[in-house]
Amino acid sequence: MSILARFLLRTFLPVFLAALVFFILIIQLVDLFANLVRYLNLEVPLASIAQVQLLFLPRALAYALPVALLFATGFTLGSLYSNNELIAVFGAGVPIWRFTAPLIALGLLLSVASFFFQEYVVIDTFRQKNELSRRLLNITRSFSNTNVTARSPSGRIIYSADYYNDSTRELSRVLIVERDAEGDLTQRVDAAFGRWDGEKWVWHDGTRYSTSESDSGAFVAQAFRTYTDGRFDLRPRSFQRNARDVDEMRFDAAREWVFGLRDAGQPYRRALTDYYSRFSFSLTPFIVVFLSSALGGRFRRNILLMSLLVSLVTAVVYYVTGMVAGILAGDAVIPPIAGAWAGVVLFTVVGVVLFRTAKT
Repeated sequence: MSILARFLLRTFLPVFLAALVFFILIIQLVDLFANLVRYLNLEVPLASIAQVQLLFLPRALAYALPVALLFATGFTLGSLYSNNELIAVFGAGVPIWRFTAPLIALGLLLSVASFFFQEYVVIDTFRQKNELSRRLLNITRSFSNTNVTARSPSGRIIYSADYYNDSTRELSRVLIVERDAEGDLTQRVDAAFGRWDGEKWVWHDGTRYSTSESDSGAFVAQAFRTYTDGRFDLRPRSFQRNARDVDEMRFDAAREWVFGLRDAGQPYRRALTDYYSRFSFSLTPFIVVFLSSALGGRFRRNILLMSLLVSLVTAVVYYVTGMVAGILAGDAVIPPIAGAWAGVVLFTVVGVVLFRTAKT
């Protein structure tokens, strides 16, 4: 490692660690005060509140990391420029991109670490935090659904029910329509209710209408007390109310959930955007260091204030961009993958432009 790289990292790391602690504290306080009145009204023990905040700590760290990197990079480079040390670096013929390369490499390394930290630490602790918080605040979640319609992955079987009871895994007042490969109706099943037996649905107290083998095109009605078929194997999660949060599921579970919604004909674009965002969000440390390095040396006065202001404004714009792109993706205006990666691509382009116009 060169002398300049060691010098830059020695200057950067203390500021970064202090900023990380500061922003974690801010995020923890925001989360705490959002529910503090309800905690006090329900007389929740202090130890339980502390446990909730402790479980939220990894999530707060994941949120604070990009902002802390953005602030520390801007403050470090601004201080060096204010002390004429950055001018000496430029005078030696070292461009800004080469001087800040160790910080950019650190941002890339932290992006990789953030990906695995999110998957193996944040997901589990955040889910536990939400479960504990809901229990303390007497908030219940139900995945039961009303007026639900779903389809099989092949698209040939359409299910419609007045109500899905998630606790008993039952469908009430059910209508099932099956079509062949050409789209022609092959059978219809009306049932009072259906119950999931672990592998398939069993329909009760209804009528089955199917084509007659003796008279092509005619349908024969057959009343039944119970009726089942191995083709009725669409899993109960396809009928659940979309109350799950992709942020509380690991990648495998999230992928299964999202594509299960798509195969069942349920609204899935928002969930798919959130799934793709898990990948794009992990690159945020690299993006903010890249962007802040390009801004380095542009402020010579009020460095602390300007660095803090630029960090907060950039972070807000970055997350708002992602939020707006996510809404557009959820409304099918843009593809889900575009909604997830729009902020990353946009700010990467902005960083490249800033590097090309940076002082050197």
